[in-house]
Amino acid sequence: MTDIPTAVTVTVPGTTANIGPGFDCLGAALTLYNRVNVSRIPIGEASDKTPTFTIQISGLSADNIGTDANNLAYQSFCKFYAHIGRPLPSIHMSIEVGVPLARGLGSSATAIVGGLLAANALEGSPLAQQEVMELAIALEGHPDNVVPALLGGCQLTTTTETGKWLVCEVPWHPELIPVVAIPDFELSTAEARKVLPSNYSRADAIFNTAHMGLLMRALEIGNGEWLKAALQDRIHQPYRQTLIHHYEQIKEKAIAAGAYGMVISGAGPTLLALVGGDRADAVNHAMTTQWHAHGIEAQAKTLQIDHHGATVQVTD
Repeated sequence: MTDIPTAVTVTVPGTTANIGPGFDCLGAALTLYNRVNVSRIPIGEASDKTPTFTIQISGLSADNIGTDANNLAYQSFCKFYAHIGRPLPSIHMSIEVGVPLARGLGSSATAIVGGLLAANALEGSPLAQQEVMELAIALEGHPDNVVPALLGGCQLTTTTETGKWLVCEVPWHPELIPVVAIPDFELSTAEARKVLPSNYSRADAIFNTAHMGLLMRALEIGNGEWLKAALQDRIHQPYRQTLIHHYEQIKEKAIAAGAYGMVISGAGPTLLALVGGDRADAVNHAMTTQWHAHGIEAQAKTLQIDHHGATVQVTD
């Protein structure tokens, strides 16, 4: 019989989602990470002992993340046990936060994936990766963040005629560098969704279909001229950019510094520029300088695509 693990550590990359016209279906894992550590607490001798938990948070925005039963990583952990029909164990969970909260970099996806994978590992991995992914999508509500957080790389997720989730990895040219500019204000996904219209024109649908096709090919071969056109969008960015201070000025400065294009990362307010490697530092500087000029603190990070996805380390 396989020994039941006593502790597990799950490392999950942050993500950038939507990427221009890829609304709610396209995302890429980035070299920013959250870590979820879970260890069992002996229930004790009493058979009617109620399972307990403790949660400890460290790192970015630690004071803003709850340590009660509403913690998203713990909720996801509990959802897993409800799904497989096994009793919830008593645990201590510690979360090390390296992905900024409510900034459009997939922090909620890291919590969901981290909680689910930790539970799966503690139970001896009864669910395959596809099943974990389906649970994660159901909890998040859309696949664009949780799928690359789980699998790594750039992923396009859609459904078959029967409603089954289908994932297609999108090749990302190694010389195409993601630069993210992260301001010191938050923007919730719920708030960003409120500004979107309920209907779109045929012209806008055709526009996004064409640009999405071009984006797939441009990411694969690193064609900067194609990217300049392909990153355009009419579904979410024109509406959400009104929630992000000085968006147009920052985009103008990023492109002047050498970016192929700039888009909203996820629901924002983080902005993502795609850059040739030799221009990354200049674009990084231009984006933060422009925000600073308007009195907004921001930091930019020159990142890479994470190709490993979430990793699990088990302690017997």
